[in-house]
Amino acid sequence: MIDGYLSYAAARATQAERLTEAIGGLVGSVGRWAGRGALAGPGPVFVGIGASLAAAAAPVWELRSRGVHAWRLGAGDHPIPYPSSPHPIFAVSQSGRSSETLAVLESIEQSGRFAVVNVARSPIANAASNVLDLGSIPDSYASTIGYTATVAALGILAEAWDGGRIAESWSRLGDTFAATEERLTEQLRSLAPLFADATSADFVGTGRSVGTAEAGALLFREVARIPSTGMSTRQYLHGSMESAGGGVHVIFGEDGEHAVARTLADAGHPVILVSSERVEAGPLLHPVTVPRLRPAQSAIVEILIAQILVEAVAEVRGVNVEEFVFTSTDAKVPAERSSV
Repeated sequence: MIDGYLSYAAARATQAERLTEAIGGLVGSVGRWAGRGALAGPGPVFVGIGASLAAAAAPVWELRSRGVHAWRLGAGDHPIPYPSSPHPIFAVSQSGRSSETLAVLESIEQSGRFAVVNVARSPIANAASNVLDLGSIPDSYASTIGYTATVAALGILAEAWDGGRIAESWSRLGDTFAATEERLTEQLRSLAPLFADATSADFVGTGRSVGTAEAGALLFREVARIPSTGMSTRQYLHGSMESAGGGVHVIFGEDGEHAVARTLADAGHPVILVSSERVEAGPLLHPVTVPRLRPAQSAIVEILIAQILVEAVAEVRGVNVEEFVFTSTDAKVPAERSSV
């Protein structure tokens, strides 16, 4: 343990096993919530910051694909108190201590307060009327299992919402995750030298993968200290792509993303294309093939690619993955703080 956290390598080593355990508990808990009518009516608003906000992207895509109005909102980007709404607020925070997220939750009526946390005994859990916890899974400082289990929790919630069915394939996701890791680790580590002198990294994904792009960029900033940006494919095409040069581009998706990847590679820029479809490699185009899965499950396997890659990139660049440069003193509230 390092200051209460597992090392990055230790957290990743047991991630598939911990994910399987967490999913088993989450399916049961969400099923009980659905059984008592807690997941009915207007769709949820997931509120979070950083990786927790990114974790909600694929679940929101799942909900909207079913015709359920749902959103994810940056907890620090809206005035407090949060406006009255028929949509329940789900505060998403792995630590349960994110100050902005707690402030949103505490500003609304008690009956609308839901929480998805890893740490069951935490200020956000204390403030909520309904709490879905991951089981206080030990995590690394640059989150690994905490992130993937959060995506699983939100994805299972999304599938169960308002009479939906939780996919049976969740029971196999841990095995799929482990098999993908075994199959791709050597290939991904071989791509790390692409980042040796990179001045930036762009992470781009289609709608269901935009959270992966955001979380991947965050990992590369935290772990490898490379200035990185995550965004949706359509946003990237609307101007941001014009500054390509000196960096590496990591793209998640099919069809349109393949065209973007080829365009960048043909223009002389190194590209890693993560897709469930097989793509022919080129001198600067490096395809990585992942399983075709449901939106939230896909997001979990996609972020595995970034987790493996960033650890190898940090080694290439001589960065200690356990060292962080800055500490934000106002980002977390004390663990012992009680709710208002």
